[in-house]
Amino acid sequence: MDSEWRNRSEFVHGRGQIVEFLQRKWRKEQQYRLIKELWAWQENRIAVRFAYEWCDDSGNWFRSYGNENWEFDKHGLMQTRYACINDLPISESERLFHWPQGRRPDDHPGLSDLGL
Repeated sequence: MDSEWRNRSEFVHGRGQIVEFLQRKWRKEQQYRLIKELWAWQENRIAVRFAYEWCDDSGNWFRSYGNENWEFDKHGLMQTRYACINDLPISESERLFHWPQGRRPDDHPGLSDLGL
């Protein structure tokens, strides 16, 4: 079975469309920093909440908040992903995620610690 995603109002079907979607997303959302927090899980399903900060190519900063639901097939591959996301414009001085590009450091506060 191939994967099916809904991201915001966009429906993405199959590996090829997912790759195209991610390439567009990564071109738009620059300086991306993400924190996810496990919300619930059962059998082959996981729910997380998240926030990420990014800027566009004009230097405008945003914090995006949302929830994701994932369903995995019997091989552990993601077969379904639903993401609901809201973007909040922020100033650069309002940013909370300041680690260098890449993986969030283990000692960086999580969403609950930051009051998000």
